[in-house]
Amino acid sequence: MRIVITGGFGFLGRQVADRLLTTRTFHGAPIDRLVLADRFVPDEPEVAHDPLVDIVRGDLTERLDELFATPVDVVIHLASAVSAECEADFDLGMSANVDTTRALLEAARAQSAAGGPTARLLFSSSVAVYGSDPALPLPAVVSEATLPTPRSSYGAEKFVCEQLVAEYTRRGFVDGRVARLMTVSVRPGKPNAAASGFLSGIVREPLAGLPAVCPVDPGLRVALASPRRTVEGILRVAELDRGTGPGRLDGLIPVNLPALTVSVAEMLDTLRQLAGDAVADLVTITPDPAVEAIVGSWPAAFDNARAAALGLEPDPTFASVVRDFLGDHAEGGGAGTPLAAGRPDSGR
Repeated sequence: MRIVITGGFGFLGRQVADRLLTTRTFHGAPIDRLVLADRFVPDEPEVAHDPLVDIVRGDLTERLDELFATPVDVVIHLASAVSAECEADFDLGMSANVDTTRALLEAARAQSAAGGPTARLLFSSSVAVYGSDPALPLPAVVSEATLPTPRSSYGAEKFVCEQLVAEYTRRGFVDGRVARLMTVSVRPGKPNAAASGFLSGIVREPLAGLPAVCPVDPGLRVALASPRRTVEGILRVAELDRGTGPGRLDGLIPVNLPALTVSVAEMLDTLRQLAGDAVADLVTITPDPAVEAIVGSWPAAFDNARAAALGLEPDPTFASVVRDFLGDHAEGGGAGTPLAAGRPDSGR
């Protein structure tokens, strides 16, 4: 089995790759090759030493011939431009998200038409496909039955791609499935250009002894999922068998990954309770209307019934999310925080 992960050196790409390299199986079958495709590849990445791993560097649309020169059984499509940069640069978002996804689908279609395998393709969509249209406000609790009405370029691009994946699947060109990701928090590493990036930064930076800015009203409620739950959801949806009944993927409807609903104020209170006043006081509230307009348009409460039927559950509390972050990324907490001394020394 040959699996391609686009955005393979992004945060989620590496997390998914690490999980697959730990199990070395997908859907019960052994993995023969795991291809990590990305525009940005670190110099001498440690993962390159794994005998299962191949690395393809460069713009995805320019590397599709190389990726499909050997039959591809599974594609986990995580490569994407993120929300704030898509809002700032319309052409970038359309090219990186819509045009690239269409080109990837066409490459998979050509493989099938030539007698090769019909690739199983997981597309990572987003909570951003939903938005509160003045003529059709969102319900208090959103489910897969709620009509997506995106209020950002990023959300619109993700919704377009969802429809492309459904159509290519309906025609039998690919075996596609869509997982709608919640905002992932707490992400390790450096801030990115996502409008929602502060939902990691207001925890990650203070735990490392650094100041952070919260650009929204603390009363804003958001839908979150930890990296652990997000990776679990991506792989569960990718591996699901089609059919009806519990634990099977029915139809072409996207799966909303399970969400933990929490206010920004509750996140900051949790930080204060776990790490103390000195850490929590590193966060400054400085509203940014542009960020509030994007993040505030996303729903905060989800009906998790469909995800639960597939064996997926949300994080129980935001405190558990923070503890998981510290356990997985020992460098995430500042040495002076109460959690630092008690957290595990190792983690992935």
